[in-house]
Amino acid sequence: MTKDVIALTPTMPDPATLLAGLYAGGPDLTINTLADGAVFQLCTPDGIPLLSVETPHLVYHPHEARRLLGAQVPLPEGPFWWTEARATGTLPEAERLAASFAGRLTSVLGGAVWPPDVAHTDVVPLPSSLTLPPVPDGQPPAVDIHTDRVSVVVQDRPVIALTTWLSNALAETAAQGRALQLVTPPTSRLTFPARAALAFGPHRWVVHHPETGYYDGLRGARLHWNDGAFTEEHGPDGTPCVAEPFTAAVGAPTPAGERQLALSLRTVHPATADLVLGGALEAAWQHLTGAPPAGWGTAEPVSLPWSKRELTDLARTRAQKGAPTFFITLGTPGRPAIATTRIVHTPAGIEEHATLVLGYRPDDTVPADTTLSELAQHLTARHNLAAMFVTQRPARRDLTAGPHSEHPPAPLTPRSAPCSAADAASQQ
Repeated sequence: MTKDVIALTPTMPDPATLLAGLYAGGPDLTINTLADGAVFQLCTPDGIPLLSVETPHLVYHPHEARRLLGAQVPLPEGPFWWTEARATGTLPEAERLAASFAGRLTSVLGGAVWPPDVAHTDVVPLPSSLTLPPVPDGQPPAVDIHTDRVSVVVQDRPVIALTTWLSNALAETAAQGRALQLVTPPTSRLTFPARAALAFGPHRWVVHHPETGYYDGLRGARLHWNDGAFTEEHGPDGTPCVAEPFTAAVGAPTPAGERQLALSLRTVHPATADLVLGGALEAAWQHLTGAPPAGWGTAEPVSLPWSKRELTDLARTRAQKGAPTFFITLGTPGRPAIATTRIVHTPAGIEEHATLVLGYRPDDTVPADTTLSELAQHLTARHNLAAMFVTQRPARRDLTAGPHSEHPPAPLTPRSAPCSAADAASQQ
C-alpha cells in the first residue's frame, strides 16, 4: 500500500526547497523524472522508487482543502500550492520519508501537512541493504499492484478524489487494455467525479472490510483475488453474492433528509471558429444556485477560477490531437455543487455531455417542475440543448458516496425538456 502525504503551502515550492525536501533520505538516493517532468521520484541507487512527488500546482479555492482533506487541516486564507507525495508501501521507512519531505516544505514555506501530526524534518535512515521488488516499465506511480488483467491502487483517505494520480492511472490502464481496481477501507468515501469514473466499464471500487473481507463498494458483490484480479463470488444460482456490510450501510450512512439533484445535459454546437463552450452548464448553475460556477480543472482538487474561454481553448487544443476533453466544475461551500463534462467532436458537431449534481439539506427547497421547465426552455433557445434528464434521490449533501447501498434516483425530467432523437423515436 502506498501512503499519501500532502503539503499545502502559501507560496510555490521552488527547486531549492524541493531538493532540500528530497534530501530527507540522505545523499545516496537518486532522482528520476516521469511524465515529461510532471512527476519526480526519489529512488534507491539501483533505481527502485521510494517516493513519487507530483509537480506542485496552484489551487485558487481554499475550501478544496476542507472538502477533500477534512476539517483537521487548517483552511488556507487564500490560494495555496498543493504538493502531493506517494510513498511506496514495500518499505516502512518510505512513509516517514514522505512525511519528512512534506515537513521540510512547510518548515520553510509555512502551511500545513496532511495527514495531521505526521510532519517532521528528520533525516530518515534507510536499511543498508534494500531488497525491493522491481517496478514494471511504464507502471504509473499511483499503482501498487500490476498484473496482466488489472492495475490496483490502494488508498487510505477519508475522501477519495479523482486526483491527477488516479486520473492518469485510469487513462493508462484503459489504454493498455486493463481495468483499474481501487482498494480502500470501509471508512472511505468517493467524490462524485471519482465515483463516476469507477461506476462504468471494467473498473471497480474494492472495499476491504476487516471482518468480512472484500466487496464492491458500488455494486455490493463479495470479491476475492483470483487469477490476478478481484473477481465476484457467485452463489449456487450463478448470481453475485452481496456482502452484508453493503446492505448494512457500513461507514457513514446518508444523513436523514439530505438529497441530491442531478441534471444530465447534452448540447450539440456547430463547429465554428467563435464557439465558446460551457455556456449551458454555467446557465444551469446560475439558474439553480443563483451564482455561476466557482472553478474548473481536469482533476481534483479543482484548481482554476471558472473560465469558459480557458476551457474552450483546452478543448480546441485536444480536438486538434483527436482527443476528447474531460473537466470538473465546482461550486461554493454554501451550495454544494459539482459537475463532470466530456467534450467530443462528432459528425453532429461539438457535443458537451455534462452531469451537474447539487446537494440539499432537509430544510432546503429542491427546484420545482416549473423551474426546471424554464431552465430547459432557456437552454434550448440559447445553448443548443439536445437532451436534458433530471433525477432526485436521498443522498449525502456533500456529494460524496460511501461503500453501501444507496437509494436509486427518481426521474424529475420536466415535461417540456427536450429529448434526443433516439428518445423521441422510442416514444413514437
